Amino acid sequence: MEHGDGIWSIPVPIPDNPLGHTLVYVVDTDRGPVLVDTGWDDPASYDALAHGLTSLGTSLADVHGVLVTHHHPDHHGLSGKVREASGAWIAMHPADTAVVRRARGARPGLWLDYLATKLAAAGAPEEHLAPLRAVRAERRAADVPGLRPALPDREIVPGERVPLAGRAVRAMWTPGHTPGHVCLFEEDGRRLFSGDHLLPGISPHIGLYEDPDDATAGDPLGDYLDSLERVARLDPAEVLPAHEHAFTGAGARVRELLDHHTARLASLRALIAEAPRTPWQLAEAMQWNRPWEQIPFPSRNIAVAEAEAHLRRLVKLGHAEPVPGSDPVAYTAV
Repeated sequence: MEHGDGIWSIPVPIPDNPLGHTLVYVVDTDRGPVLVDTGWDDPASYDALAHGLTSLGTSLADVHGVLVTHHHPDHHGLSGKVREASGAWIAMHPADTAVVRRARGARPGLWLDYLATKLAAAGAPEEHLAPLRAVRAERRAADVPGLRPALPDREIVPGERVPLAGRAVRAMWTPGHTPGHVCLFEEDGRRLFSGDHLLPGISPHIGLYEDPDDATAGDPLGDYLDSLERVARLDPAEVLPAHEHAFTGAGARVRELLDHHTARLASLRALIAEAPRTPWQLAEAMQWNRPWEQIPFPSRNIAVAEAEAHLRRLVKLGHAEPVPGSDPVAYTAV
């Protein structure tokens, strides 16, 4: 799809995912096309990206660079193959580059061990933990996507213009969805490449910044809400997100998301005011887009992480606290 001023989007499919596709943006520069994200590392996804570039009169071999909004595999998955085909540079925020480097250097099974430990601490029942342990025992951990992502060779510096010849594009650090998520503001057309930070109809997942070697309890939801307000102050004329479709009215959408999380925090506080709950129990009681019993196994892991991110925000605001001596840790309202 053409967005004007030498900007196009290519829908790159995400296998077996309700999101359907990632919108990879092609930005024409004086030194050749630059991509914003690349899509999932899958043969059909690679073919879709290659075909889309060909339809625009260019090719993978012509790509000059890749700007990655964040490290998730539906955004960064094909970056390595694009670099192999073209020699393109890959740029990412240092906080997400650190996640990539950690994933590449992790021993086999580390992430499954970490996930099982985190879920157990959140109060997950044994029937949920057993499949993870089975995968680990059968040494199928290598099947988990995103464990060997391409290592970026350039750094996206917040507040500075990214090096796109003939373009004025400024980087904006927008942590929350990931620790190093960035949006990219195209100054001439006042367009915002928003990655997963700001989507027209979906509330982006806000979970935890996962690091097996760091026990620091951050506040990803607080980071996200602060980042949203900075985007609203920027007041872009058009938002080019990584999923769904381009849209206008960024300020109104930001207000919707802020209101959504305010209501969700109030709802969670009411739940733990009724009775102390673990993050798992809280996730079971929260409102999702379907009943808990119908939520697939991987999505339950995401839901529990989102519940815990909201709990951390409530604790930081002084509205919740852990129950002394509870194991797994339960939280109550203050």
